[in-house]
Amino acid sequence: MLLPVILLLVGFAILIKGADFLVSGSSSIAKKFNISNIAIGLTVVALGTSTPELLVSITSSMKGYNSAAFGNVIGSNNFNLLFILGIAGLIYPLAIQRNTVKYEVPFSLLAAGVVLVLVNDQFILGSSENLLSRIDSIILLFFFCLFMLYIFRTMSNASDVDQESEIKIMSNPVSIGLIILGLAMLVGGSTLVVDNAILVAENYGLSKKLIGLTILAIGTSLPELATSAVAAYKRNTDIAIGNVIGSNIFNMFFILPITGLINPMSFDTTMNFDLGILLVGTILLIIFMFTLNTRKLDRWEAFLLLAGYIVYTWYLISME
Repeated sequence: MLLPVILLLVGFAILIKGADFLVSGSSSIAKKFNISNIAIGLTVVALGTSTPELLVSITSSMKGYNSAAFGNVIGSNNFNLLFILGIAGLIYPLAIQRNTVKYEVPFSLLAAGVVLVLVNDQFILGSSENLLSRIDSIILLFFFCLFMLYIFRTMSNASDVDQESEIKIMSNPVSIGLIILGLAMLVGGSTLVVDNAILVAENYGLSKKLIGLTILAIGTSLPELATSAVAAYKRNTDIAIGNVIGSNIFNMFFILPITGLINPMSFDTTMNFDLGILLVGTILLIIFMFTLNTRKLDRWEAFLLLAGYIVYTWYLISME
């Protein structure tokens, strides 16, 4: 059983490096068209760090592992919100921009709520099964378009203040080569990850839902963990928290519907609990923004988020 574990870890490494190549090549080309650093960060980099989740979810869905596909997205969001923000906030208290408090975190809460409503067809509509249909996916993509409109309107009113994080500009052949190599690594890595994660799960008697909510979710969220932890250490708190909130919105309003458009997925209602954790965690984050230091995630609040994730993970494992 050692070989599938090794191949799983190799798959994660390939995913992370593939995303890095894709971001580097795309950012270089974008910079040549005089696109600002902040625009690149909110679009190219956000998509790049979310690509592992996208490829793993699509691969899982196409292989019929719907619980793993849903678990990957929902689990990634819970890991981002509770674990990554918890770690980043312990490293350095996270000051939060007014726009983040007013628009982005509530939009993240809306994303979890809309998904919860759309996938519970039996309860909401009295349908015969719970399904993320193509119509549901189009509705989610509509909300994603609204979010992107908000981002571009925000960028048009902001100056490019992050020039210290210069993007390396490469020749077009090198940039295109990195993009193609990155995409190939993402496709290959996602196949390795899904196939071997399922083998590990079946060998140890774990459900595909649990493997999606834990191993796949954590592995595909490693780019966000690295980005937010380093940003917090360097006291770039906007990046640390924006990376997490943006990624959660991306996962719900872009990755999940793209997967659903390709292959509509049945939903296991036991994952309503995990969506509930995401909703409660996001509400807690909003509450924390208005306690003690306004618009700041203090260390004790970050510790509570981290402790919540540990208890949540222990509960998932104990229920198997």
